[in-house]
Amino acid sequence: MDERSDEDVVDEDIVDEDWYGNELAGTRFSSVRFSRVDFTEVRTRNVIFDDCRFANCAFNVSEHRETAFIGCTFARDSFFSATLDGCKLSGSTFVDCEFHPITIKGGLWQGVVIRGGDLTKIDFSGVDLRDADLSESDLSGARLDDCNLAFANLRNTRLIDASLIGAKLDGIDLSAAQLGNTQVDLAGAISVAATYGAVLR
Repeated sequence: MDERSDEDVVDEDIVDEDWYGNELAGTRFSSVRFSRVDFTEVRTRNVIFDDCRFANCAFNVSEHRETAFIGCTFARDSFFSATLDGCKLSGSTFVDCEFHPITIKGGLWQGVVIRGGDLTKIDFSGVDLRDADLSESDLSGARLDDCNLAFANLRNTRLIDASLIGAKLDGIDLSAAQLGNTQVDLAGAISVAATYGAVLR
């Protein structure tokens, strides 16, 4: 098993490489373009990916702890059985990615873009999703308990059977989302009511 640490990688193309089972710690990748790289069972801790692109990569059964993917683009990647624990994904964009199943434990996902994604039944509890663009995505059955969803874009987002208990919903237009048996607490109910012009007394 390879171990890579304390190495800065800048402005490189990494194509068709097998990183199976590698352990990465303290490494920084800046403006690196990964294409068809196998990250299966890779373990990362305190790694920074800044403005990187991942195309047709496999993150299957990989584990990422306190790792940052800042302003990255993920296109047609697989996260089958991946774990993201306390990770920062601020400003990153996901296009045509497969997320099922995935384990997410908290983290800062502010400004993340996942338009039209299949996010059904995923547990996002406690994730900071401020300013995220989740428009057109399917979050049916998902758990968004205690998430910060302030000013997130939920246009045509399916929230059927989703749970938003304890979620912060400031600045959200829930009338643009598709609700049905959506679970909310009192604060959430007030937000929903306000969206439709009602006032709880």
